[in-house]
Amino acid sequence: MSSTVLKALFSSQTRVKLLSTFLMHPESEFFIRELTRLLNEQINSIRRELENLRRIGLVRARHRNRKKYYRVDEEFPLYHELRSIFAKEIQADSPVVASLKKLPVMDLIVLAGTFVGTETKVDLLLVGDIRKEMVEALLLQDQNLKNVKYSIFAQGDFLYRLSLKDRFISDILNDPRHLIVLNTIGKQMEEAKK
Repeated sequence: MSSTVLKALFSSQTRVKLLSTFLMHPESEFFIRELTRLLNEQINSIRRELENLRRIGLVRARHRNRKKYYRVDEEFPLYHELRSIFAKEIQADSPVVASLKKLPVMDLIVLAGTFVGTETKVDLLLVGDIRKEMVEALLLQDQNLKNVKYSIFAQGDFLYRLSLKDRFISDILNDPRHLIVLNTIGKQMEEAKK
């Protein structure tokens, strides 16, 4: 899925930018002028889309210091699903993930946890012949990823644990919100599950 797909799906570039901002920063409040600067959009389109999002219940508004502040309503019925969609879209395109995908030693990359907005033991599951130092060097390139928890498995060890129905591995692979961004061992994984 690309941002073009998101724009087509959500019909408005302004709405996509607002959704991304609110869903990726649920703890933050924003006022209209702040959003126009942040998103580089016209104030009228920001107002219109905020009203649309408020009407359906995805964002709440409140007045403080003579300004109207907006924030996402985490109780909105589709909040977690929408957050997952936007997190996947943003993280799958991140430079760090792109660098990991280019490594010839990589067999499987699964984005979980902070990458897709779920609560898991790890945020990144890697299978391949890769050294911990290399992963840490890549993660340090992005300030937002410096606290990412990750696990690295050699292919043989991973497939063995998969064949034993290891709970740690199963929980990560079976959560539909997690995103597999690279998989060169699909056949071996199917065999291991049998």
